[in-house]
Amino acid sequence: MTEVLRIANCSGFYGDRLGAARDMVEGGPIDVLTGDYLAELTMTILYNQRRKNPDMGYVGTFLKQVRDVLSDCMRSNIKIVSNAGGLNPAGMAAAVSGIAAELGLDVKVAYIDGDDLMPRLVDLQGQGETLTNMDTGIALADGGKPAVTANAYLGAWGIKAALDLGADVVICPRVTDAAVVIGPAAWKFNWQRQDYDALAGALAAGHIIECGAQATGGNYSFFQEVPSFHNMGYPIAEIEANGNFTITKHPGTGGLVSVGTVKAQLLYEISSPAYLNPDVIAHFDTLSIEQQGDDRVYVSGCRGSSPPPTHKACINTAGGFRNGMEILLTGLDIAEKADLFTETLFASVGGIDQFDETTIELIRNEKKTRRLTRKPMPDCASM
Repeated sequence: MTEVLRIANCSGFYGDRLGAARDMVEGGPIDVLTGDYLAELTMTILYNQRRKNPDMGYVGTFLKQVRDVLSDCMRSNIKIVSNAGGLNPAGMAAAVSGIAAELGLDVKVAYIDGDDLMPRLVDLQGQGETLTNMDTGIALADGGKPAVTANAYLGAWGIKAALDLGADVVICPRVTDAAVVIGPAAWKFNWQRQDYDALAGALAAGHIIECGAQATGGNYSFFQEVPSFHNMGYPIAEIEANGNFTITKHPGTGGLVSVGTVKAQLLYEISSPAYLNPDVIAHFDTLSIEQQGDDRVYVSGCRGSSPPPTHKACINTAGGFRNGMEILLTGLDIAEKADLFTETLFASVGGIDQFDETTIELIRNEKKTRRLTRKPMPDCASM
């Protein structure tokens, strides 16, 4: 039987279901528990946390999951690899070590850094790096807004190095979403930087499971095909030494793993079939996808090529202030009430003209009702 590394994902975003970590650890055999918590917006959330408390800047909810499953992971030799370190991976590693000590566990915790570009921004721009926005084409210096966070998307080799040194838990900063899968696979099978096809396969696997239950039917257009959305199963990638892999989920869980759900997630957030990563370029138009049983999809043949010469960076800038509110209006004369409320609100804060942009929407949802009159029942004596 082909040896596989079972990598399970328990989080697709900051705020995902906390109980998913325990479900993945208890639901069946796995070798690595991963979680992806860092959207681009999340970096701003963590920045605001760190402004209030310099010891923060990481995803605190991940620590609740660690406390819940760390003993079982150590007992079953399950590695934990997560990007929940955010802007402060060292601080999170210290917090994980503290939890291990409280639980009486001997846990080797490693963290990765080097992604933070803020101390180097001025020098980089002075050396000719424009840091051009990928969507607008505007250079950072021409945007007119100061940067508050700047992080390069690191790859998988720091994770592999940590696991090679015996780490049980690896806390990552802003690595690519798929790096938390590529790194453990490279560690398990001792892949080298030029093993492009194997790395490309792991990149495809990481891209499929990175968003949690999206790959198991949670974000599937043809949702009628999904048998149940109760107790949604989170995805598992069973990766082989050549980079081929099977996507599945624990038995007895809701959701669906099909060719359709896998293809839908493969197409998520990509601009071309050549999917760029700092470790390898995966050519998604070369892979084969086939159903091999209930909730088991086999993906093979993904070709890889050398990585691009540049790194993507996530840069958040201070854009001023924004606020929004909603109010529920009931009864008659709704439009007039809305006008009265809007006029009073802006007058109370100094006038509408001081704002660069305002958006006001009146969303109406009246329902006509009918009053039903029940006829009295005839008196029994008169029947």
